[in-house]
Amino acid sequence: MQLNRETIAQLAEHLENAELQAHDVVKITDAHPEMDWDDAYAIQEEIRRRKIARGTKIVGLKCGLTSYSKMRQMGVETPCFGFVTDYGCVPDGGEVKVAELIHPKIEPEICFVMKHALKGPGCHIGAVLAATDFIIPGLEIIDSRYRDFKFDLKSVIADNTSAARFVVGGQPQPVSEVDLRTVGLVMEKNGVPVAFGAGAAVLGHPAAAIAMLANHLGARGEEIPAGALILSGGVTEAVAVAAGDHINLRVQGMGSLGVRFV
Repeated sequence: MQLNRETIAQLAEHLENAELQAHDVVKITDAHPEMDWDDAYAIQEEIRRRKIARGTKIVGLKCGLTSYSKMRQMGVETPCFGFVTDYGCVPDGGEVKVAELIHPKIEPEICFVMKHALKGPGCHIGAVLAATDFIIPGLEIIDSRYRDFKFDLKSVIADNTSAARFVVGGQPQPVSEVDLRTVGLVMEKNGVPVAFGAGAAVLGHPAAAIAMLANHLGARGEEIPAGALILSGGVTEAVAVAAGDHINLRVQGMGSLGVRFV
């Protein structure tokens, strides 16, 4: 680590205030080019600690930038990992208030719910599938706190991978009933299809993202707990949304879900 604890705490407060007050900031590596990967995750962990101290519940984990289209869109080369909160959970068919966000975008995801704990190192797709209780379609609303959605990988890790809101719904399925590589989906905005994809867009297989998360946590002495909800990452590029928009996601063999922006 290159940053001291005081600086990590200050940057965590800076980024979380930007989230809670819905205002943008410049990416933090502009002022701290020396920060390393451990610093970035330490800032994210301090944001998590701050939230828990105020009574927020951490309800799941997320993988970010796991599709090659998202990596190209955001100009990064590797995935990253973060967490999702109880106040970020929106019911299927519910509303998201855009005044609480800065510049929201939405992306379709395949979500995993685990029946067994999972810990790296050495976690692989087979271990993920064996530990999965069921999969379920999801929509993630991302909202980078960085101006113009421009950041580098260390900055976005510190910013909890742009986590903001999420929706799960449709029809849960056991992994044995779905070919996660070929399962297709279409996302509609105001009734018009705007994004198409298949599960293989996420690192060749969505379970590969979960395995990477388990190995990442294992290196830190942590694990994916039993019962955890995990967002495996956007299957397509993220689509900008504004007040008045309605988003609907249809996933092959897994039903549909939607959310409105007001």
